[in-house]
Amino acid sequence: MMTSTTTRITKRRLSDDVREQLAQLIESGTLRPGDLLPSERELMDSLGVGRPAIREAMQALARAGLIEIRHGERARVAVPSLGRMVDQVSETMKHVLVNSPASLENLKEARVTFEAEMARVAALRHSPADVERLEEIVAAQEAALSDSPAFRRLDGRFHREIAAISGNPIWTALSDALFRWLNDFHVDLVSVPGLEQLTLAEHRQIILAIASGHPDRAAAAMIEHLSRANDLYRRANLRTG
Repeated sequence: MMTSTTTRITKRRLSDDVREQLAQLIESGTLRPGDLLPSERELMDSLGVGRPAIREAMQALARAGLIEIRHGERARVAVPSLGRMVDQVSETMKHVLVNSPASLENLKEARVTFEAEMARVAALRHSPADVERLEEIVAAQEAALSDSPAFRRLDGRFHREIAAISGNPIWTALSDALFRWLNDFHVDLVSVPGLEQLTLAEHRQIILAIASGHPDRAAAAMIEHLSRANDLYRRANLRTG
């Protein structure tokens, strides 16, 4: 008799075994970023499987960001990229944000906390050139008041540049991702017509706080900006909804 601790055995696909073997070669360093993978024929012969299993495994590795597949060329090991990682999770994030209001609120809260810390770090590490770059972005935003898509792109760039002052590329990629997810899937949370002047004024306050070299002041300016903006965007949507 089967015991209560037994579990049902699931049949694995051949492509899963191929994917795991290739992933192990990449993770162990046997295959390095930029290296070409063996051809389909070589893999079929060495692994003893058919072409469908090889192609399914390759597609799975490509979706995971481990390899790059170009038409007419052999697949190669992908060069690690934070941007590619963000792109890969964007579709999943879209599904979560569209279908889970709670997740959207959690993302907004996480963004405020993250951006406040980035402003704090920027106040400690900025150079005059960093401040000048932020001022140039705000000036470009003001010139783009009649072009909403351009205004939003510059808005995202403003926050990304603040994160970049940290010198940590992971923070920069995360800032870019947080803004992109909201802009792509809930654009109403990053831009409502008529509130552009508020955004400009608060961006200038953030720059002044960063330039002052006071981390708490910079963090407070960022929190006030994002929290008040979220509240005003919400009220604007209620009036127009």
